[in-house]
Amino acid sequence: MGTELIITLCAIFICLLLSAFFSGSETAITAVSRARIYHLILEGNKRAQAVGNLRKKKEKLIGGIMIGNNTVNILASALATDLAIHRWGANGVFYATAIMTIVVVIFGEVLPKTYAIQNSEAAALRLAPAIAFVLKLLYPLNVALQLIIRNILKLFGIDITRSNSLSSASDVIRGTIELHHHEGKVIKQDRDMLGSILDMHDIEVGEIMAHRLTMETIDADLPADHIINLAVNSAHSRIPLWQGETDNIIGILHVKTLIKHLRETKSKLSNADLCRILVKPWFIPETTTIKSQLHAFRAERQHLALVVDEYGVLKGLVTLEDIIEEIVGRIDDEHDKHTLSEITPAGEDAYFVQGSMTIRDMNRELGWNLPDTEASTVAGLVIHEARLIPEIGEEFEFHQTRFTIIDKQINQITKLRIEKLTPPDTEPAQEQA
Repeated sequence: MGTELIITLCAIFICLLLSAFFSGSETAITAVSRARIYHLILEGNKRAQAVGNLRKKKEKLIGGIMIGNNTVNILASALATDLAIHRWGANGVFYATAIMTIVVVIFGEVLPKTYAIQNSEAAALRLAPAIAFVLKLLYPLNVALQLIIRNILKLFGIDITRSNSLSSASDVIRGTIELHHHEGKVIKQDRDMLGSILDMHDIEVGEIMAHRLTMETIDADLPADHIINLAVNSAHSRIPLWQGETDNIIGILHVKTLIKHLRETKSKLSNADLCRILVKPWFIPETTTIKSQLHAFRAERQHLALVVDEYGVLKGLVTLEDIIEEIVGRIDDEHDKHTLSEITPAGEDAYFVQGSMTIRDMNRELGWNLPDTEASTVAGLVIHEARLIPEIGEEFEFHQTRFTIIDKQINQITKLRIEKLTPPDTEPAQEQA
């Protein structure tokens, strides 16, 4: 009896080790970072390749692990029950159940899974080859199990062979960034920058362009000396020239090219000379995404494009710097004019905002979530929601925000006061008895 007891206890111990092995492997392989494993695969890590192969077939991985895990757990419980019955009689069933439940939960489930979660990469790389070998041994049972499961699910109209994932790669990345920001591992500036990169295929140049009213242009019919003085004293390196009408852009004057031409000729330039050094204007539709325009700037080796609407009417211009600022935030150099901030505090959860400020920039600055699908600027949002041109002093409330018109020029809203409203208390009042 002593020898049989030792053999039984050893068998139970081995089953518990195998149970811990299966539980830890399942947690480690499914919890390890997919991106990290892919990086190790590129470096030629063979164990990482094994992990990657297992993750590609998660259905078979989980099925094989569950077969092995449940087999050893049931076997350990059966051996413990038989041992307990021989020692305590019928009451041994209850003793064995209580003892094995505690032992399996602690040593076969919680302990190995806790370790695997905390050391998912190391555990996955260490256990992957062994799990791959076990899955090969259990392959016939695994295939039969998956076939039974699929047929049962089909009876309820569920087809697991179809991919039903609704999340894209960008959604996964965005969620990861937001999670790390919430945990304090990614600062707000980095979160905004990474989020802007992911949004590049959704943002159109019409949303970030300099409007035609704010464009700095020069009349090509002015005297050549006057044009040169305006260009040299400008804060911009590329200036559109128009002729006849401001919409009729005939070319882009590059100040660096102008200065180089002046040094080479060392003579007075005429209007005809200036026209010869102009760069042909590049017109793009306002619906062009900033991602495609960034690639176009690189391909064409240009830094400025003129934006037109569907009728070919000039709407504004966009530069390479505008796209970069959309990603990294505003960039000021020694030539930029220092202007008042577009956002200034105006009380608790209230701010003064320039009407021309984009909704995206305001949301990013304040952490708000105002919609920017129907309008790109704060003033445009108010006009869209109000369905009219508001007057100074008028107030509007929508999207749980109060908008007050502070200043305007003709029909253009130039300054607003915005205030975040507290959501109304939705809890029903308690009735008095």
